[in-house]
Amino acid sequence: MSNAAASRSSALDSVLDARTSSVALALELFELTDAIGAQPALRRALTDPGTPDDARADLVGALFGPRTGADAVAVLAEAARVRWSTPAEFLAAIERQAVRALLTTARDAGELDEVEDQLFRVERLVAGDPDLRSAISDRRTSVTARADLLGGLLDGRALGVVTQLARRGVAARRRTFELTVEDYLRIAADLKAQAIATVEVARPLTDEQVQRLTDALSRQVGRAVKVQLIVDPAVLGGVRVTLGDEVIEGTVAGRLHDAHRKLG
Repeated sequence: MSNAAASRSSALDSVLDARTSSVALALELFELTDAIGAQPALRRALTDPGTPDDARADLVGALFGPRTGADAVAVLAEAARVRWSTPAEFLAAIERQAVRALLTTARDAGELDEVEDQLFRVERLVAGDPDLRSAISDRRTSVTARADLLGGLLDGRALGVVTQLARRGVAARRRTFELTVEDYLRIAADLKAQAIATVEVARPLTDEQVQRLTDALSRQVGRAVKVQLIVDPAVLGGVRVTLGDEVIEGTVAGRLHDAHRKLG
């Protein structure tokens, strides 16, 4: 997503934040996303730049007001007022607010840290199991069936919010399940004004080492950092940190790669 698209999408945050987030609100926003996504003519009508902004918002009220909660309609109506580059960008913005609503309920319940940790473990589970990754990305099978497969593995083992987001992530609006879950984790971090650092190491770190690394990264970026740790023997010692678009390479493998590259 471009910076301009991200700015337009974030402009809806205040609309959602002015309301009481709930699982019910999140599910309504997901349902609206799916309903509009299934109707190309409706997508075009709600994003047509040739139609006045208020007229598009009024269309939302006329179509969804009688059968959808007022809070969900308010978010969708405000989204319809925004000038989006593409209908897909519009749908992504609505879905983002649905995800934010779920994560906000977890934050308000004091569970957001645990949700982040569990989501990260689910992403790692899928990334590390080729058969599972293939099964949930197989477009020959319905999204519902693929979501049920992953949801069945998590039911009773993960928080409800985590299971709901994992099921939703199977649709993979960001091309893959892993990238979609990374988006969810960034949204969770934003709710806590945190940055996320993915740290790859050859061997597990002690709690003290993790804390020192967290403190150092937080000083570097000027705000709190959430460290997601991946143990991967392929890094050959040292540490590789991915923080946003920046990769800090301190591994033996990385140094060898750089040396070979410089030697040509």
